[in-house]
Amino acid sequence: MKTIIALAGSNSSTSINRQLANYAAHLVGGVTVKELNLNDFEMPIYSSDRERDHGFPEQSVSFIREIKDADGIVLSLAEYNGAYSGAFKNVFDWASRVEAKTFLGKPMLLMATSPGERGGASVLAMASDRFPRHEAKIAGIFSLPSFHKNFDSGKIVNEELNKALLKEVRQFKESL
Repeated sequence: MKTIIALAGSNSSTSINRQLANYAAHLVGGVTVKELNLNDFEMPIYSSDRERDHGFPEQSVSFIREIKDADGIVLSLAEYNGAYSGAFKNVFDWASRVEAKTFLGKPMLLMATSPGERGGASVLAMASDRFPRHEAKIAGIFSLPSFHKNFDSGKIVNEELNKALLKEVRQFKESL
């Protein structure tokens, strides 16, 4: 059975992006879902001096190992001031030093959500441009606007938005 990672680009204990990533990953069906928590990969802020003096933190190597062991990635990015969260960016920075092609050609369902109407559109645009350069095979993109209005009791309650997500999930599953 194939294994997929569900990951949120947020370190919040109440992350709405974690809720979306886990929901979407479990819609794939016929796979094992491994829910990762960004807090398990907390490291010092990346710097070339730290890398030179101390090498790679074990968490960065562990993060890459999780990607290597998975068949696909479901990632929902939090948007902080139009970009990645600092916590995600730091993990990404370290991981890209361990493995320049960070996502190793794995299929990715790339998503974002936010309390606002844009649903993380800026961070999705940034990631859609950047991640393929790190060998992410983006197989679906989904934005959930107005999270608190459209997500309740562990699922998307807006039927139109849920259908749109299911379409992206099918594309992702076909790419596994």
